[in-house]
Amino acid sequence: MAEHEHVRVAVIGSGFGGLGAAVRLRREGITDFVVLERAGGVGGTWRDNSYPGCACDVPSHLYSFSFAPNPDWPRTFSGQEHIRAYLERVADDFDLRPHLRFDSEVKLMTWDEDELRWHIETASGSLTADVVVSATGPLSDPKIPAIPGLDSFPGRVFHSARWDHDYDLRGKRVAMVGTGASAIQIVPSIQPEVDRLTVFQRTPPWVMPRMDRAIGTAERKLHQALPFTARLRRGLLWGIRELQVQAFTKRPDELGLVERLAKRNMARAIKDPALRAKLTPDYRIGCKRILLSSAYYPALAQPNVDVVASGVTEIRGSTVVAADGTETEVDAIVFGTGFHVTDMPIAERVIGVGGVTLAEAWKGGMEALRGGSAAGFPNWLSVIGPNTGLGNSSMILMIESQLNYLADYMRQLDTLGGRTALDARPAAVGRWNRRVQERMKRTVWNTGGCTSWYLDAGGRNTTVWPGTTTEFRQATRRVDLTEYEVLRKPATKPAAVPSEATA
Repeated sequence: MAEHEHVRVAVIGSGFGGLGAAVRLRREGITDFVVLERAGGVGGTWRDNSYPGCACDVPSHLYSFSFAPNPDWPRTFSGQEHIRAYLERVADDFDLRPHLRFDSEVKLMTWDEDELRWHIETASGSLTADVVVSATGPLSDPKIPAIPGLDSFPGRVFHSARWDHDYDLRGKRVAMVGTGASAIQIVPSIQPEVDRLTVFQRTPPWVMPRMDRAIGTAERKLHQALPFTARLRRGLLWGIRELQVQAFTKRPDELGLVERLAKRNMARAIKDPALRAKLTPDYRIGCKRILLSSAYYPALAQPNVDVVASGVTEIRGSTVVAADGTETEVDAIVFGTGFHVTDMPIAERVIGVGGVTLAEAWKGGMEALRGGSAAGFPNWLSVIGPNTGLGNSSMILMIESQLNYLADYMRQLDTLGGRTALDARPAAVGRWNRRVQERMKRTVWNTGGCTSWYLDAGGRNTTVWPGTTTEFRQATRRVDLTEYEVLRKPATKPAAVPSEATA
């Protein structure tokens, strides 16, 4: 990175959000930008999560950019390696490589109120930028609970998002802590090779069958020859999920039928009534993320698997102790305990107007205008920001909506001209957030009787969007300048020329 480098836009992260922002900037004719990535390659969560069985639970043709269709998806639900390869192709096809700065983790971002620009310190150097697009994503920083005795555990410990590929699990006694989206993929993948697998479950998930299959050669050739067929497929997948939103957001009682289907799915694989009782949730389906797997329940029914319906409270040497008193000797502990979603570490590194950090601004809960702009942080836009998550569809749809907003944001700055910045008005942020939270009150995520990672420490849902993707796209089509304070850098006055009398 060049010394004293200045760019018009600095994009943070090279997952779907960061690469999508880079593509959109280029399509808008903006080439003066960099993509700062802390790792050595693109991919974001699809680079970091390489655990056994890692795959997406959104159909492949919907979990891809509309502007970069892939007719060659090998399966209806693609694995991690295929999604990461897709993102590598996006970087190549849209000529993003010259903009990428790897091994450049952002250490600090500070807003300069005089110069109206961001000062950014990274692991590879410093630079300034007129606009920052934060696309670090909510599923980027693993969360491992502070368990007494964990530091002295003599075996191997790692998180699902930091899988230790050098450690051979074959013949080992393994503790799987957590039963979320990663765990239900890991369990059936490692069960056949470990000696003993103990699954520590605080809350059982609702699990539906995963209708995955290989996409045949003829099908792929059809999409290659007739691209409209792939668009039609994507449209159908999108439309079905749009119709489902009402049940999640307005009529949670309608999800009772889905619960019965999920219980039937469990009963087919779990014949032991005691185990079935452990695995049956006591909250409305959809309150926590609905998981998809046709292999999870069959794996739990195997003789080398134990399910402890309790969280881990202590580690004594090589013994894992659960809250119900169960003690289990293990050789390795795998944490599938999620991420820092509502308390993202990068918020501590963003310093806005008046020296206030984003973490301080969000101490009462995350909130941003239309999911992207935080008051007091001019020319800072978040991709997959507060209340932009989804419970039943593809996040790529939400990302593309925010990219539309980014594009218009840049156009507005051009129209205003000069050294200009936009700072979201607190009143506008407040109005937007109140509307979102009011709609949230009747959603299944707030009324379903569970505690999920959608909720922050104060019990507020700052993660999920309480509507359709169509509604969000309409809300982010244009930047409304009345929602922003326009900041301008005063023009520099020319130096006075001495008169003959004073020369």
